[in-house]
Amino acid sequence: MYDYDVAISPPSDNRRVKRRIFYLAEATQAWANAGMTGKVAHDFSSRLVSSFELPQPLTIEVALTDEEEHTPAPAKGSKKPGAKKDKGPKVFTLTFNLTRSLETASLMSHLDGERQYRNYDTAPVVAALNILLMAHPNRLNGTGVMVGRNKFFHPSQEDPPFDIGGGLEAWRGFYTSVRPAHKQLMVNINVCTTAFYKTGNLADRMWEFMQASFGARPAAFAKGVRVKTTHLGFQKSIKTVSRLNSRQHSFDAEGMGRVTVEQYFQRKYQITLRYPELPLVDVGGAKANLLPPELCEILEKQPFRGKLLDEHTSEMIKVACNPPNLNAQAIVGRGLRELGFTQAVDPLKAFGIKVGNEMAIVPARILPSPRIRYGQGAPLVDERASWNLKNVKFAVGGRLINWGVLLIADNGRDEFSGPGDPALSNIITGFRTMCKDSGMNVDQAFPQIVSARMPPKDPSGDPIRMRCRQVIRDTLRTMNPKPTVVLVILSNGDRHIYAGIKHLCDVMLDVATVCVQVGKIRKERGQLQYYANVALKLNMKMGGVNHTLEHRNSQWMKQKPTMLVGMDVTHPGYGTIKDTPSIAAVVASIDVHFGQFPASLRIQESKKEMITDLCGMMVDRITAFRNKSRVLPARVIVYRDGVSEGQFNIVKQDELPEIKKAFKKFSDGAKPYLPQLTIVICGKRHHTRFYPTEPGQADRDGNPLPGTVVDRGVTAIYEFDFFLQAHGGLQGTTRPTHYYVVHDENEFKADQLQTLTNDVSYMFSRATKAVSLASPAYYADLACERGRCYLHSLLNGVSPAGGTTVASATAEEVMAEARRMWANGVGRGLSETMFYL
Repeated sequence: MYDYDVAISPPSDNRRVKRRIFYLAEATQAWANAGMTGKVAHDFSSRLVSSFELPQPLTIEVALTDEEEHTPAPAKGSKKPGAKKDKGPKVFTLTFNLTRSLETASLMSHLDGERQYRNYDTAPVVAALNILLMAHPNRLNGTGVMVGRNKFFHPSQEDPPFDIGGGLEAWRGFYTSVRPAHKQLMVNINVCTTAFYKTGNLADRMWEFMQASFGARPAAFAKGVRVKTTHLGFQKSIKTVSRLNSRQHSFDAEGMGRVTVEQYFQRKYQITLRYPELPLVDVGGAKANLLPPELCEILEKQPFRGKLLDEHTSEMIKVACNPPNLNAQAIVGRGLRELGFTQAVDPLKAFGIKVGNEMAIVPARILPSPRIRYGQGAPLVDERASWNLKNVKFAVGGRLINWGVLLIADNGRDEFSGPGDPALSNIITGFRTMCKDSGMNVDQAFPQIVSARMPPKDPSGDPIRMRCRQVIRDTLRTMNPKPTVVLVILSNGDRHIYAGIKHLCDVMLDVATVCVQVGKIRKERGQLQYYANVALKLNMKMGGVNHTLEHRNSQWMKQKPTMLVGMDVTHPGYGTIKDTPSIAAVVASIDVHFGQFPASLRIQESKKEMITDLCGMMVDRITAFRNKSRVLPARVIVYRDGVSEGQFNIVKQDELPEIKKAFKKFSDGAKPYLPQLTIVICGKRHHTRFYPTEPGQADRDGNPLPGTVVDRGVTAIYEFDFFLQAHGGLQGTTRPTHYYVVHDENEFKADQLQTLTNDVSYMFSRATKAVSLASPAYYADLACERGRCYLHSLLNGVSPAGGTTVASATAEEVMAEARRMWANGVGRGLSETMFYL
């Protein structure tokens, strides 16, 4: 294969323009004369792969006559919207330069496991093969749409889009990528679901989006979407959404004097605006060009790149949760067909490449579940890797003394009338009884009860309900003495109020909180189960341990003091204030029970994957272990979450030395402290799925049984890795977790580490079931999510004062604001507890 760099002159950063340029180039005589038709593949950007050497030098000129780039001239005398004069076609030149020829013999030697080829870099060949395999589905002149680099969507009557409300719809498509495996190259295909804009009037869709959830901002919906104007017919992308609407924004129009946008369109085009209160959208370039959204039609086939509302997410889950047999049928049927793998299509045919049309069969084994131990009772684990709390007591009971209850009054239909409501008294009594029966040491005194009435919702003046925080703060301060923990009874699922309570109580007031929703705690059906689930969290926050394990590695774990560590980093997503910091969390066990996992939290540079202050956070965790266990850990086993495949080596290069640096802080003179360290990276963001070949190996939904391990066939050729599905599937097709060992001083055998990881998945204290991710990593993920509550306003694109923060704020200013909100982090009284559960 021959790898070429394609330079476009003059350069363009617009992906849609580059795609159009390549389409036009393919239609030229020069392309045909070079013999490229059907025999090359490219990424519509800067890279082309050919099955033969192209003539050199090779340049191709195209004239971009795309009507989308040239808006029609306006009516004479008009100074308004987007009417710039058509300057005619723009000429672009494509220059093809050979970067390298790619031989595949070395790749085959690497796949065969030959030691001298262990460090062979497969990336260039695999990237070229990906371009080849994606050439057929990546043709947008038909019905297909590509999202990202390797997701393809071809909506059809066979699988039409599904309306998820709020101006969006869900499309089902297929992910594909080339994966090196032992002795073979494989193609990973999976079903995927993505949200797309519904076509139609932009104002209608913006209104639907805003109505779907309180505080949903029009900018979060409209920014970046491509539209066609109804009054002049040109097509543009929305650069941003203005703060002003059609009645607020005015300008000087020729022959009209000073007019508002609403007046201008009435006089100029005889258009009476239906949504004059909606903010204007900017479709201009360097110079703003503001339009009423109702004069814009959303163009088809556009993926939604923003953050989905909670309402969208719940609907997306319903669409995506297909049972395994339907997903398997879709992959080998419609998937292979739409991706062009069922028949020999160009350019695969020209390269002599074929893709098998059956799933690979790989060996697996099923690990037994560990025995669950409570202070009283040993429940049996069922076929779904779960158990119940009937007739059991916690392994170590926490103390529930001097506690309080906070009622949030926010016009919910199930709210209590106030602190004196008899129904509330009954519920508190029932909950206390559950905590006592479960083994907690419960105060005989009735808790203090206070109620806080929330200010009315104000989407424009207070989009994230900052005013509620002061009311809650003032209410909690009336409690005397200060409670050790507050049971917060929420009126509804308002995420802004929830985040405000956690930020206020964790950082400002140093008080533990457990939040419940009034509708759930009052519901008679399943009430005892709900009490029990809340008690699980409360016991851990009060220093207890819910359950312990009796597992196959128990003797090994007790031979030397062992500390389990979880690490994760969470990043700001779409719609956040630019340069909002990332949040890092490190959690670690502190005793032989492996029950309590206090956390260290830090903010760091925006979108930096590696943990900046890892040394300091590890020192905190080792110190906590020593304070509790009176000894330093001799073994440290790290489960590191949130690292992409391409960054595995960076963990070894950047984070491993920081952990070792933390160990040195505990060295005593001539006696260095060198615990045996193992680092395992946990990956959930992958597209490998397993389908049992025999009914006896499947659960009732057709998913693999809990404890299924695969470490051959689709795993790394030279490295120590495995896929483990420890949990039982609740709905849809289960996703295994990929565990990849990057450093191992404990010299684990495969069976030993796989069994340990499976057992550790049963240690998650907030549930009575095995979870899909090793518990320390899961805890680190929860701690990161709690940290997001402290930066809630920045992560929602809003300044703490209530207005949208100016886009011109520097990274330093945003970090300073984040540090002000973060304050000194979690209060001293909570910092060594599992406050984040």
